[in-house]
Amino acid sequence: MQTLDWIVLIGTLLTIVIYGTYQTRGSKNVQDYLKGGSTSKWWTIGLSVMATQASAITFLSTPGQAFHSGMGFVQFYFGLPIAMIVICMVFIPLYHRLKVYTAYEFLENRFDRKTRTLTAVLFLIQRGLAAGITIFAPAIILSAVLGWNLLLLNIIIGVLVIIYTVSGGTKAVNVTQKHQMVVIFTGMVIAFILILNQLPDDITFKKALDIAGASGKMEVLDFSFDLNNRYTVWSGLIGGTFLMLSYFGTDQSQVQRYLSGKSVKEMRLGLIFNGLLKVPMQFFILLVGVMVFVFYQFNDAPINFNPTATEVVLNSKFADEYAELQLEQKEIFDLKKATITEFANTDGKVNQDLIASYNAKSDTIRAHARDLIKKAGEAEGLKVESNDKDYVFIHFILNNLPKGLIGLLLAVILSAAMSSTASELNALASTTTIDLYKHRVGPKTDQEMVKASRGFTLLWGIMAIGVACVANLAENLIQLVNIIGSIFYGNVLGIFLLAFFFKQIKANAVFVAALITQVLVIGLFFLNEYEIINLPFLWLNFVGCAIVMVIAFIIQSLFKTPDIKRA
Repeated sequence: MQTLDWIVLIGTLLTIVIYGTYQTRGSKNVQDYLKGGSTSKWWTIGLSVMATQASAITFLSTPGQAFHSGMGFVQFYFGLPIAMIVICMVFIPLYHRLKVYTAYEFLENRFDRKTRTLTAVLFLIQRGLAAGITIFAPAIILSAVLGWNLLLLNIIIGVLVIIYTVSGGTKAVNVTQKHQMVVIFTGMVIAFILILNQLPDDITFKKALDIAGASGKMEVLDFSFDLNNRYTVWSGLIGGTFLMLSYFGTDQSQVQRYLSGKSVKEMRLGLIFNGLLKVPMQFFILLVGVMVFVFYQFNDAPINFNPTATEVVLNSKFADEYAELQLEQKEIFDLKKATITEFANTDGKVNQDLIASYNAKSDTIRAHARDLIKKAGEAEGLKVESNDKDYVFIHFILNNLPKGLIGLLLAVILSAAMSSTASELNALASTTTIDLYKHRVGPKTDQEMVKASRGFTLLWGIMAIGVACVANLAENLIQLVNIIGSIFYGNVLGIFLLAFFFKQIKANAVFVAALITQVLVIGLFFLNEYEIINLPFLWLNFVGCAIVMVIAFIIQSLFKTPDIKRA
């Protein structure tokens, strides 16, 4: 990185932190601190909701996902517009009428305090882990690629977020997220334009799409019912709808974004804005990854994009074998490039079968390289991440963008990390304060409650940094976050649906059903991990929701549990 990149990176991040702290100074009461004074307009809500979901993982992992697997991941978001409509019709009017600070307050009104507490605790567990991962994701990748100290990066990202989130609460999060989204959108559009400009002169955008299509990267829709395919239209519409209903309707990190709205109308418009824009945005980010793939059809790419992994294997006894794989990869690259160039110089059809055969050979070589990396790490007693999906886009940024723009794209990644983490810390503090602390300490003044909220924000921030410092990479970071959510979200959504639509179901039945369901869902996840059953994580949202509702009905009908509300 050059001096200009450092200036752009540091200047952008400090501007966001200082602006957010300055604009929201002086939050004196709980209404201002936890709900932003309920003054947010629809565009602020919409951008804040998007920024909360669009963490650094989105901008690091999603292009890499497309590079390796194509555009099919966009199906994951097909259920989002459906979920937005349901939330606008059912969730928002209820939350607004009850004037709740958290989603879980509603559950005490409908059931009892123990059900509210259980649901809040489930949220705190999964979101507390996710907050650490949203810090860890950019830190581990930037440390590997740039050689920065991982521990120091975790602390820097966490501290920057803590400063303005502790200071200004919900309003600080909303104000900064608007500007962060501007930085993010600007950076990604510039990256897309630069990728196209760096393709050979005779490669038009249409030809680039043809090249990607010949390699199977443009297969957007999969209507199969094969559970071995993780992302299909059906998993997106069914599993995705339940996941998005849970996330946007019951996850306090999102609920708090639209509870800050000026009115029901502003809240609804904000969510509809998100529903209309989110799928095209994800499609665009995936398309950026596909164009990076096309770029590397004309430019040499490493056999593995993780530089730390490459360094480990090249300094091991497997170095010669790895070097042979690099030579084989170069031969495949030259043959494939010649075929693609021939297509580009004529207006004929690309030889899809030939390209597919080259890609298959290349995939085999890359898989062999990953095996060598794992062996090299084990021989040295190191845990080395051999899967390089999360490193593809950052490798392109650092090696192919001009001075200044590298700093801007790194600012995009870190801004996304900060925006998502800020929402999570804000929500974790609100839930802890309102759903747990408030009922244990008795009446408190507004100033005392704001002080407690700030203290819990700081505490959760420290805990998130701690999780980030001990986390380990999964196969793909964006999948890891969604896996954590899927383990808990279905159960929580089922509790809310029972509360909304089934008045005959009482508190004790729901509470027991929720405990049983959580154990079963965790068990199903591990059975799938060990390949005892075949149930992709996205389906856990639907399964968890169905299980808790069925068990609650059974318990209610068998034991006729009374609706006893207990403190």
